[in-house]
Amino acid sequence: MDSYPQSPLTTSMRSPEKLTYDHATVHAILDEGYICHVAYVADGLPRVLPTAYGRIGHTIYIHGSTGSRAFLTGRDEGLDISLSVTLHDGVILSTSWFHHSANYRCVIAHGRARTVTEPDEKWAGLAAIVDALAPERSLQSREPTTKELAQTAVLALDLESVSVRSRSGGPNDDPDDIGSPYWAGEIPLRLVPGAPRPAPHAHGTPPTL
Repeated sequence: MDSYPQSPLTTSMRSPEKLTYDHATVHAILDEGYICHVAYVADGLPRVLPTAYGRIGHTIYIHGSTGSRAFLTGRDEGLDISLSVTLHDGVILSTSWFHHSANYRCVIAHGRARTVTEPDEKWAGLAAIVDALAPERSLQSREPTTKELAQTAVLALDLESVSVRSRSGGPNDDPDDIGSPYWAGEIPLRLVPGAPRPAPHAHGTPPTL
């Protein structure tokens, strides 16, 4: 299959035309993003964790301290989460307040994240997170020590219940508003890396993003 299966969690009663499920689109958005937001429940309260992530095939990896609330909550039986990555492509300004919007591409995944205990998978997951920040960065920086590995937990979410929600194009103004004196249109947005700022102790050539 080239698409993720639809489920009650990944369908919508409103604007279903904005949803897609194909692997290529999901993976392209995940590979372009840098930060995901992980929603979970701990101590009976909803929480959101913004964090870096990495992808290997159909699995997303996130990391954190072994003593953090999210990782303690999911240490034994896993952690039920919703994970999202959003790319903001443009601001949509309409003639009316009602139709102001945004162009975006968003991956939303649901499932039970598992604590990675197998050493090779944990190592690969951490390398994927580092490489997602800068290509091949795991080969251009010091590997973690045994102590650092012991202090770091890795959660893995297998992509099974996942969808893409997106919007593109200009404003959807009402016909009665056409010809009004207000400007309407799209202001495109894109994330652009700036010039590297080396640390005082930096050596070598900075990576290219």
